[in-house]
Amino acid sequence: MSLKEILEFNFLSLGDLQLSLYHLIAASLVIIIARFLVSVMSKILQRFFRQKAVDPGRQFAMIQFIKYIVYTAAILMALETLGISLSVVWGGAAALMVGIGLGLQQTFNDLVSGVILLIEGSVQVGDVVEIDGMVGTVDMIGMRTSRVETRNRISILIPNSKLVGDKAINWSHNEQPTRFQVPFGVAYSSDIKLVTKLVLQAASEHNAILKTPQPEVQFQDFGNSSLDFILHFFSMEN
Repeated sequence: MSLKEILEFNFLSLGDLQLSLYHLIAASLVIIIARFLVSVMSKILQRFFRQKAVDPGRQFAMIQFIKYIVYTAAILMALETLGISLSVVWGGAAALMVGIGLGLQQTFNDLVSGVILLIEGSVQVGDVVEIDGMVGTVDMIGMRTSRVETRNRISILIPNSKLVGDKAINWSHNEQPTRFQVPFGVAYSSDIKLVTKLVLQAASEHNAILKTPQPEVQFQDFGNSSLDFILHFFSMEN
């Protein structure tokens, strides 16, 4: 048996689909070429971004978006190479969407939100975000989920819809001084004036706390075992 006969031998037949070794090799070459193109384009873009001083978050988002486009096109081309008609694929996909669309609403929402994040750049890799009271740094933005590393060095996967639709706070985009509060308590026998003086002195000596507006100490409540106060101060740090 010649090499041509081996390559053209149909070892799988499903209706009109005739699958040969040639089809598999051609489809594999399409994927390999796509990976090579992604690698080359990523290096070129990284060099361009360094010259233009583009922030790392925007670099990551743009490169990821290009990867998704190239790989999606490569998969479609590979399917065509295998002899699978895209009209059949889209028809089957439409029927499948009707059947399971209701159950995958949240998944589709997360996918669309991922595309919005990559295009708009409203949340980028390296940004400090607050979601449902949790503060962390965005480590990775994917198509459906993003990875956030908390201040306890715990990595949490967050659905992209929470970063787009929910009341997520992006502290990295805040260019105005932000007011913070630090609650604390002292014993009932403490000298209140001395406590206030020492706390304000400690606040004034901290580099991250702004001198204007001035920090202030506010009495909050008579606690079960302490007098409860809150220190209010403004800072540009997150």
